[in-house]
Amino acid sequence: MKKRYILILVFGFIFTFTLSMKAAFKEEKNVSLMMTDVSRLMPVKIDKIVKGKEIESFKQAINEAKASNKKIAIAGKQHSQGGHTYYKDAIVLDMTSYNEILEFDKKKKTITVQSGATWDDIQRFVNPHGLAVKVMQSQNIFTIGGSMSVNVHGRDIRHGSLIESINSFRLLKADGEIVNVSRTENAELFPLVIGGYGLFGVILDAEISLTDDELYVMKSESLDYKKYADYFKQKVKGNKKVKMHLARLSTAPDTFLKEMYVTNYELAGEQGARTEYDELSEEKLVPLMKFAFGLSRNYDWGKNAFWNAQKSYFVSDEDTYITRNNVMRSASKFLEYEDDKNTDILQEYFIPVDMFPDYVDSLRETLTEEELNLFNITIRYVEKNEDAVLSYSRDDMFAFVLLINQGLSEEEIYKTRSVIQKMIDVTLAYNGTYYLPYQPYPTKKQMETAYPKVNEFFELKSKYDKEEIFMNYFYEEYGGDE
Repeated sequence: MKKRYILILVFGFIFTFTLSMKAAFKEEKNVSLMMTDVSRLMPVKIDKIVKGKEIESFKQAINEAKASNKKIAIAGKQHSQGGHTYYKDAIVLDMTSYNEILEFDKKKKTITVQSGATWDDIQRFVNPHGLAVKVMQSQNIFTIGGSMSVNVHGRDIRHGSLIESINSFRLLKADGEIVNVSRTENAELFPLVIGGYGLFGVILDAEISLTDDELYVMKSESLDYKKYADYFKQKVKGNKKVKMHLARLSTAPDTFLKEMYVTNYELAGEQGARTEYDELSEEKLVPLMKFAFGLSRNYDWGKNAFWNAQKSYFVSDEDTYITRNNVMRSASKFLEYEDDKNTDILQEYFIPVDMFPDYVDSLRETLTEEELNLFNITIRYVEKNEDAVLSYSRDDMFAFVLLINQGLSEEEIYKTRSVIQKMIDVTLAYNGTYYLPYQPYPTKKQMETAYPKVNEFFELKSKYDKEEIFMNYFYEEYGGDE
């Protein structure tokens, strides 16, 4: 009797445990089918994720999508913030495990990598050879394919946007064909895929042009924002020793869009001295930086304190030596942020250099009348380059990179969208453009004004992908019918 009771308990436990595990597995499976990007503003249910290491797995996914009338979306690190890397009920190709370095030519200064490799992977490989990347984002955590898809730019003032340093790539098209793409081979695809947001096919691998890993002296100084355009043209762009540059504009209430400081990276003489500083840096003080950014995100006094601390830390008479590779390994972990009620988003506006002071005044006037939690602005420079069909640098431009905290509710999304549309109107009034990897807040009219070739872009999308196999929310918002 006792044995039978024990057996009943045991079998009951096993049965209950099995059911609970099935439920947990089912719940985990459902959770895994929900996808969003780093902004967390557009979560949707997808069909499945294909995380392949072989080209054949991507081909099979495309064939499956065709057979089942589904869509393909392509994802890297998913830091594009407007649904560019996924789509409802789509098969999502996660490229991050497709990340091998395929070829390296030290003499020609080129490297060929699979599209899921990151800039960090490349830096770790080429740094011992005294080489470095020409163009990438300020952080090195992103995939090569993702960076090509948004045609990134960074701190380098001599090499412009990424399209300039891509020699060639292989593309898996919607019909299953793999083609080589360069400025001379399948040339029409070259300016469509780079800055094409994954709408023309799967970038498989790319040959990238490298440069020397130089040693720089980093110098920072405070500057009157009204003098910045002339300062930049004469002391930065006009000084061949300055290779990289950035500026920061105050978002603190006490000095809002009035104070700024600049940082120049100037060639430091003999190249041999590089070996004293060539160890790749790793992120430090992440908890402290997260805390400081949190104060700036949540309190006006925190914004004031953080801005004053930044100036005190960076603006000094001391020379700091740093290699090119380490300039391009900026901290990123302290920017990671999750909260149940709000999130951080990016905006980026490009303004012709000579328009800088007037634009800042107009932007300040607009934002003073609005409620927007803007807590960081970085200024970069992008040289004119219209190679990409969706080029954002129709002139020599200053790029305003804005970090904004907004709520997750529909009401907060509406409020933020309204303010951003006003900022874009100001930007367009100064012959500026805006960057496309972010929330679909701009109107179609604003998109067409900022990007005159957008209709050509979407027409060629139809030419190369008639069935619209490759899909994302950027295309649905701006490429579809009214």
